[in-house]
Amino acid sequence: MLPAYLPNPAAALFGGGTPIDFGRNYPDGHRIFGDGKTCRGFLMGILLGIVIGWIEIWARGAYGLTRLPEQTFTSIVVLSVGALLGDLAKSFFKRRLGKDRGAKWPVADMYDLVAGALILMLIVNSSWIVANITIPVLLFILILTPILHRSVNIIGYLLHVKEVPW
Repeated sequence: MLPAYLPNPAAALFGGGTPIDFGRNYPDGHRIFGDGKTCRGFLMGILLGIVIGWIEIWARGAYGLTRLPEQTFTSIVVLSVGALLGDLAKSFFKRRLGKDRGAKWPVADMYDLVAGALILMLIVNSSWIVANITIPVLLFILILTPILHRSVNIIGYLLHVKEVPW
């Protein structure tokens, strides 16, 4: 899941610039995604997700780390893109509910990237899911995700990359 976990903090760290929605509002009068979702952040997040995926592929082969999932270029791209699409979808629905940027939405804020990555992977390459996401692995992901999410957000807040620590 590293190619899915890294894009979100990378997007926050390297984001800024033009918003993905170009400042447009949805017919409900609220922004489509908001200023926090930028083109640069989206692209940099995907790029760094792919880089960590390549490192994972290399480490598996170079050091025989067969406990790592068998990644392919397709799987690392899909996990990276899916994670950020999940985040965009969550932001879209947050705006529809009238929640401001940075407002808490606990379960959605934690699992949006996992849902986006796994749903896109199911669409693109369901055999990868079957081969790599067993019930114990899924349970591990569900337990690890909130811990990582909270930890990374606190670090981002302390580094002044995020406005709120959640």
